[in-house]
Amino acid sequence: MSGPVRVMLVEDSLVVRQLLAHIVGRDPRLTLVAAVASAEEALEQIAVVRPDVISMDIRLPGIDGLEATRRIMAEHPTPIVVVADAVEDSSLRISMNALRAGALSVVEKPVATTHSGYDAVAGEICTQLRIMAQVPVIRRRPIGSEWAGRRAAARSASEAAPEAAPSDRPTVLAIAASTGGPPALARVIGALPEDFTLPVLVVQHMGAAFMEGFAAWLNGVVALPVSVAVDGERAEGGRVYVAPGDRHLEIGAGGILRILDSAPVGGQRPAATVLFRSVARQAGRAGIGVLLTGMGEDGALGLLDMQRAGAQTIAEHESTAVVYGMPAAAVRLSAARSVLPLDRVAGEILRSVSPDQPA
Repeated sequence: MSGPVRVMLVEDSLVVRQLLAHIVGRDPRLTLVAAVASAEEALEQIAVVRPDVISMDIRLPGIDGLEATRRIMAEHPTPIVVVADAVEDSSLRISMNALRAGALSVVEKPVATTHSGYDAVAGEICTQLRIMAQVPVIRRRPIGSEWAGRRAAARSASEAAPEAAPSDRPTVLAIAASTGGPPALARVIGALPEDFTLPVLVVQHMGAAFMEGFAAWLNGVVALPVSVAVDGERAEGGRVYVAPGDRHLEIGAGGILRILDSAPVGGQRPAATVLFRSVARQAGRAGIGVLLTGMGEDGALGLLDMQRAGAQTIAEHESTAVVYGMPAAAVRLSAARSVLPLDRVAGEILRSVSPDQPA
């Protein structure tokens, strides 16, 4: 992309809109091409100003940010960064559904310039706008059809892989994702049955302020119970444990979860590689590792450790990944035994757990 990134702001609060305009204006790599107060205005202007990326408020008068995201992705596909109030449950739920509808990431709404966390929030907003402007996006189907048949994924055929001996039957499933991750995780985990026998450990790269809301949202769209992982608790089969914000998640001896504030790995905390490496150490051949859509290379080295330990390892195929960064890194390292489109991942997981299951 040559020249500054062209940004459209959609925000109904004049104060916040002016604050966002100030934040964008002070970054020479960004240029503000429109700042509007409603989704209706955004939909009118998008074809004229042709932004590279959109900063989207969620709670808007009239058409809300979720519906605006859906329409933009259907009519004028453009990278969207959701700017949300991280402390309001309703905003968090709508934000997660906007990610499901095609938005790429969610960042915390800025407060007054005198606030102690202002610089960090402003910096993250600019970073996300710059990065997400580079992500190619496509027209998205309406939300309902996107989720149609998700249970059928569990019955889809999967690529051949060596069958595990009974003593090597999997005991833990670890899944990681970054950009585009929430809907991908919901697709995969949502296709697992209510009687799924393994604990599911999840790393999702997302701002720390949103992790509780993300876990609550995921809990509402999949059959398995979902919670943020707590240090010292035992991982139980049929439950999903999400790494907390800005902390690593590991599984230790006896299935005890460990939450660590050690240094970021590859610039990430939580890091997928930290989780995968702990599964390689503790479960060996009895682990399953899944690396989904995401920018960067986090998780690839950890998945390689799992593969070398004899675990079943899966990477999402380029054809369905929103950003083919993390899975591509795993493929380059030959860390994935199976490389599958998203709708076939759950079926492969279930076949690994029960090799005699019909394809």
